[in-house]
Amino acid sequence: MRFESTEIEGLVIIHTKKFNDERGYFFESFHKAKFEEFLGFSVDFVQENESQSLKNVIRGLHFQNTPYAQGKLVRVPFGKVMDVVVDIRKNSPTYGKHFSIELSDENGIQLWIPSGFAHGFVSLVDKSILTYKCTNYYNRESEGAILWNDLNLAINWLVETPIISEKDQIATEFSKFATQF
Repeated sequence: MRFESTEIEGLVIIHTKKFNDERGYFFESFHKAKFEEFLGFSVDFVQENESQSLKNVIRGLHFQNTPYAQGKLVRVPFGKVMDVVVDIRKNSPTYGKHFSIELSDENGIQLWIPSGFAHGFVSLVDKSILTYKCTNYYNRESEGAILWNDLNLAINWLVETPIISEKDQIATEFSKFATQF
């Protein structure tokens, strides 16, 4: 595993190494001691989620407010997505900035997203599976969403005809969003 900091503080790219042979492959997808050594603090994952999405499906931009805020370790065991996060930490120098990265079963890249970020992704192939470990449990009352195509964020989702849930179509515009982070 190789850890790479990004231009947005706290956001970490994790490169894994696959060992391929005629039977298939093996790779270490998580190593708590190495992960925590790089971060400099302890992380306790309490829930793991998985979603399957068809090509052009956009999910997001979602987050949970405190006291149920979640850090997430995201990976794609099948397919290919463009993963997107938006910094919603009001005192951050990168508040309102977004970061995107391709995650796929081919590249094995994972993304650590600390609490204080809105998260979303778009499936770039016919079928993608995204999994993420969470540092807190899901809580419906604390969930929030920012409009995926907000002009202020200017995210290029790489698709012309996105498939969006009704809930994500009516999410809050970033200019009207009041962060709790």
